[in-house]
Formats: sequence, structure tokens, C-alpha cells
Amino acid sequence: MKKAQAHGFRKAQIELEHCSTCKGKAVVQGVFFELVCSDCNGSGWVMAGSRLVLSTDELVTQLSLRLQRAQRKIEVLQQGSSISGPAEYFQMNNRRGAGGSNYTGD
Repeated sequence: MKKAQAHGFRKAQIELEHCSTCKGKAVVQGVFFELVCSDCNGSGWVMAGSRLVLSTDELVTQLSLRLQRAQRKIEVLQQGSSISGPAEYFQMNNRRGAGGSNYTGD
């Protein structure tokens, strides 16, 4: 008998979009002051496509998953940008010259 994949143990990520009523600001302009948006329960986020409102617990989980994904992307971009330009690469020791010195090709 083959083992089944554990699909039920991972939280499914729901695609979110900004609320069309408040434009993601969580408040709408009333006559005299700003009011909490009733279409998104004051969160600024709704489910993509269906525009259904998420419960507070589910919204916190989905925003946490989204934040973690964004932080991973930031870390990858920061690791790849250690060399900022050709001038810095030219000055960096590449150990290709005689005795492991810097070789610039001049």
C-alpha cells in the first residue's frame, strides 16, 4: 500500500485583494468623519474574485502567510544584490591573478 501525501496538514493560501469600497484603506469617508468599512469589516482585504469577507482568525493567518512569502523574497533579493555595480565588481578581489591576486583584465 502506497502512503498518501499529507495534503490536509498545510494551510491553503487564499488569494486576497483590496476591498473595492475602501480601496484597501479600511475606512470610508462619512459625512463628517471616517467610518469603518462595512464591506471588509475594517480590514481592507477581501477574497479575490468572490469578494467575500474573511473571518478575523482566517484573515490573520492569510496575512501572516503573505508576509512570510514577502520576507523570503526580500531575503533572496538582498543576498543577490551584494555586488551593486560594475565598479564594485572591478574593485573586488577575484583571486584570478598571479598568486591569488586581483586580475582586472587591463
